[in-house]
Amino acid sequence: MNVERINLIKIMKKKKILITGAAGYLGSSIATRLVNLGHVVTAVDIIKYDKNSLSHLFYYDNFKFLKEDVTDERVVKKILKNQDFIIPLAALVGAPLCEKFKKKTLKTNVKSIEILLNNKKKNQKIIYPTTNSGYGIGEKNKYCDENSPLKPLSLYGTTKVKAEELIIKKGNSICFRLATVFGYSFRMRTDLLVNNFVERAVKTKKLEIFEPHFRRNYIHVKDIVDAFVFAINNFEKLKNNIYNLGLSSANITKIQLAKKIKKYIKDLDIKIIKNRKDPDKRDYFVSNKKIEKHGFKANVSLDTGIKELIKIFKFCDVKFKNNY
Repeated sequence: MNVERINLIKIMKKKKILITGAAGYLGSSIATRLVNLGHVVTAVDIIKYDKNSLSHLFYYDNFKFLKEDVTDERVVKKILKNQDFIIPLAALVGAPLCEKFKKKTLKTNVKSIEILLNNKKKNQKIIYPTTNSGYGIGEKNKYCDENSPLKPLSLYGTTKVKAEELIIKKGNSICFRLATVFGYSFRMRTDLLVNNFVERAVKTKKLEIFEPHFRRNYIHVKDIVDAFVFAINNFEKLKNNIYNLGLSSANITKIQLAKKIKKYIKDLDIKIIKNRKDPDKRDYFVSNKKIEKHGFKANVSLDTGIKELIKIFKFCDVKFKNNY
């Protein structure tokens, strides 16, 4: 540990932080950073996908893991005790998975949030990630900001919009509307668009793209982790608000993303499929000016993330599991 990090830990006041869904794609990276910063982290997960995504943290005395189900109110009452911050990440994520398990999606993505809000103390702070997919189909040549109408077109988007509404109404909270996430994490996901495109490009040298004009914003996992740390350290300034969270230079179409990947995989064959529809309906550009005006700006470029992912998929002998 370098001198700069030691000094940072010394001046930071340690917080007790509860993370649900902590073994997942976001949770495992957020938990790791917060433990390394000296915070006391309680990680809760049912461990459905990867038993090893948090194993590197068991060395630390300021890390505690509980294998529990946050849809059980008795569990929630127990794990909330003495926590300063709550980061509720437990959810079924992605349109395909949520359509496949509709009842479980409603129970985990909405009901568990209701249970949490009904049992937390007034002074306990919440930082919650929702999704840009709530914007659905945005207007042509117009950026979606936090005041744009929400028109989710998937069950996933609908449940995240509902949870956001409940959390903001309760108060003492911050909600981040996340762009599509990319990059490596301790519990990898390859269903996310950039990760998926790069994996297919590396392994098959082919990309078949339908609805190539669909637009999205993107953000690297590391930037999301930085944003959560920023929110903890600046909670009073940011609280009771919603913020889009993405990389402003990465508002691009699917075909533009494919061409970026081709810069690094020269023999990649890109084929546009004209008669197929995207099951994950979303098409928008997003403004991140609100959070940037408060002092946070995502900075890991798409090119950096693509090069990282190419190395991982090319050289690491790891079988990653999707969420469906």
